Amino acid sequence: MEPCAEGTRAAQTVAVGVITALVLMKVEPGHIKTLAEDLLTIEGVTEVYSVAGPYDLVAIARVREHEQLSDLVTELIGSRDGLISTETLIAFRAFSKRDLGLVWDIGVD
Repeated sequence: MEPCAEGTRAAQTVAVGVITALVLMKVEPGHIKTLAEDLLTIEGVTEVYSVAGPYDLVAIARVREHEQLSDLVTELIGSRDGLISTETLIAFRAFSKRDLGLVWDIGVD
């Protein structure tokens, strides 16, 4: 894919067959670190960030089906101690300066 004039790569659809979502979370005081570590044990949660602003944590989730995302957010994440609320954003496309194809390349041909 050719770089755009601004130096960024053109939009790429997020990996074929993978649904990527950002789960924004409000967390009770004193639970941020333990909840973040706990979330990383959930299959499908690939990253967790503590953030400034109206939310305390943001989890990146990658699953194959919408039903898996529903279960992940409502049951697996939503049942965790210290969690106040969630808001989920589903990604349509990824925009990045780095080659996103490399992120998904695990060396299997």
